[in-house]
Amino acid sequence: MLPDPNSLYGPLDPAPDAGYVDAPPRMGFFTDTSVCIGCKACEVACKEWNEVPGSGLDLLGMSYDNTGALTANSWRHVAFIEQPRPSGHGSAAFTGTPTGGTASAASAAVAAGTTGPTGTDPGLPPGSPPPAARMSVGDHGGARMSGGDRDDAIGGPVDVLGEPVAGSPGASTSNAGPGDAASALPATGRAAGPEFLGMPGAQPPGRGTGVEGRTDFRWLMMSDVCKHCTHAACLDVCPTGSLFRTEFGTVVVQEDICNGCGYCISACPYGVIDQRKGDGRAWKCTLCYDRLGAGMTPACAQACPTESIQYGPLDELRERAAVRVATLHERGVPEARLYGHDPNDGVGGDGAFFLLLDEPEVYGLPPDPVVTTRDLPAMWKRAGLAALAMAAATVVAFVGRSS
Repeated sequence: MLPDPNSLYGPLDPAPDAGYVDAPPRMGFFTDTSVCIGCKACEVACKEWNEVPGSGLDLLGMSYDNTGALTANSWRHVAFIEQPRPSGHGSAAFTGTPTGGTASAASAAVAAGTTGPTGTDPGLPPGSPPPAARMSVGDHGGARMSGGDRDDAIGGPVDVLGEPVAGSPGASTSNAGPGDAASALPATGRAAGPEFLGMPGAQPPGRGTGVEGRTDFRWLMMSDVCKHCTHAACLDVCPTGSLFRTEFGTVVVQEDICNGCGYCISACPYGVIDQRKGDGRAWKCTLCYDRLGAGMTPACAQACPTESIQYGPLDELRERAAVRVATLHERGVPEARLYGHDPNDGVGGDGAFFLLLDEPEVYGLPPDPVVTTRDLPAMWKRAGLAALAMAAATVVAFVGRSS
């Protein structure tokens, strides 16, 4: 017998629909990717609290991502997405054709935001000839130069800081500008070590050098997790009841009941659930169900240093997310959007939704997910009609032959 059709699609409150009386507010995650720094603290905290086996250090060879996707051993996955395009705006990287002029400078001016001092600025600023000279002659062939070698490279004696002594041939007698430090050295001096490029620095690209110096590149980071769907197809297809809906509206796998059939894996529209090798059972994020019952915050949200992962009542998170998107739009980030927040989408809205800075496909997310069991009633109805038609045709064939 099929369940209530509304359990397969359409708006609903998952916990009461699952039979909970006086259920608490539905809890969930709001992941703001615009403030994610890719530190992987959420991955580590998730593994430590839930005793998830290590994933190894298998770097993919194309980014700092060392897990690649959500798996049975990675319930949180921090994706690193490198984009050779301007950041903070919706214009194309190039005007006209790829060989045309870059469009990043003008759009970066909008995205740069404040131009005044915003805090400390460690590192040596560009246009400092003595420090630049000291850095460029600091090493020669991997070995520290002696005082005599440094004298020869600069063209005169240097003090304990490596700066030319006043009045010596290597001392500067004019106000040098950017790049003069390198030109003040002979060819042998410039080849002695790395040239000073004005790094390191704490300001965003282009803040200290101007928008013209910004590059057509940005790095999107996102901590992915199980979506804890309103309409969870994994629940609909599980034959053992291993997956169940909690009083908080989340979806949990009971590993001691799972028989490893794998139906839930193919049913998930997000490809979240996975079987553990050597085990055979299905595993995924539980939204730290044991911590929720004790009134605690899930481990990943507790460990996130930037509050990219926010936990709380789902209705409050949706309101907070809408305000955040509006703020980003005002600050010149028109491509900011929410994903999985709409209760009228193909899965009835997600218990874990995201703020994205590009199309969902860029992050490896389906653009329009639909619960895979939504059409089960219609499928069974059509299968029944087809079976009746075949039975009727068989009866007619036998009756016609006997007559």
